[in-house]
Amino acid sequence: MDRKRPEPQLLCRRFLVEGRVQGVGFRRAGAEMARGLGLDGWIRNRGDRVEVLVQGAPEAVGAFARWLAQGPPWARVGCVKTWEEHPVPSGFCILPSVEEEDG
Repeated sequence: MDRKRPEPQLLCRRFLVEGRVQGVGFRRAGAEMARGLGLDGWIRNRGDRVEVLVQGAPEAVGAFARWLAQGPPWARVGCVKTWEEHPVPSGFCILPSVEEEDG
């Protein structure tokens, strides 16, 4: 009998981090943390906030979410908003900054 191993469950989440998150190494530290946890996705500045999309094992996504609530040492995170997202390609990168969208 040929038994296939079940596919691991993956979560995909988008985060918007507010507070003092610019000029404190948030993107670099976030990318390092995500890669260390084996997550796929991206991170970028969005206006005066940081936007992140990650995909991976539920435990890794949870650990990353907990890290986002603190951020790197010089950051002062005010709040983190979270949304479910569609799957993303493999790998993790820092995207170029974007201006805040209107309305």
